[in-house]
Amino acid sequence: MRILAVDPGDKRIGLAISDPSGTIANPMTVLHHISRPVDAAAIAALALEQGAGLIVVGQALDDNNEIGPSARKAGRMAEAIRLQCSIPVILWDESGSTQTARQAGIDLGVSRYKRRGHLDHLAATVILQSYLDSQP
Repeated sequence: MRILAVDPGDKRIGLAISDPSGTIANPMTVLHHISRPVDAAAIAALALEQGAGLIVVGQALDDNNEIGPSARKAGRMAEAIRLQCSIPVILWDESGSTQTARQAGIDLGVSRYKRRGHLDHLAATVILQSYLDSQP
């Protein structure tokens, strides 16, 4: 089963998709935020197009594993996606995903110039791979 991951942001939304076996996460694309309903419809359409059986929305918890303002926004995005399609949608802790994506670029030897861009689709990949690795 393919799984779509969403890294919601105020300006951009990163997306990643798993391979058909649900083992390896791959970066997919970045959507520019328009409004929650429009974004949710675009995400649902991409999930259906890709044959995803699950949508994982990244939710950043604070240092005490509590739900803060950005985590509440992620919850509202997940609910908006649920209203757009029948694919199950779950929330997954994304804490540190952007930093992990940035470090991966450094580890791979990507130049500072190329790393300065947006990492949203790579952060979504980190979120998805974290979810996939947690599954039995």
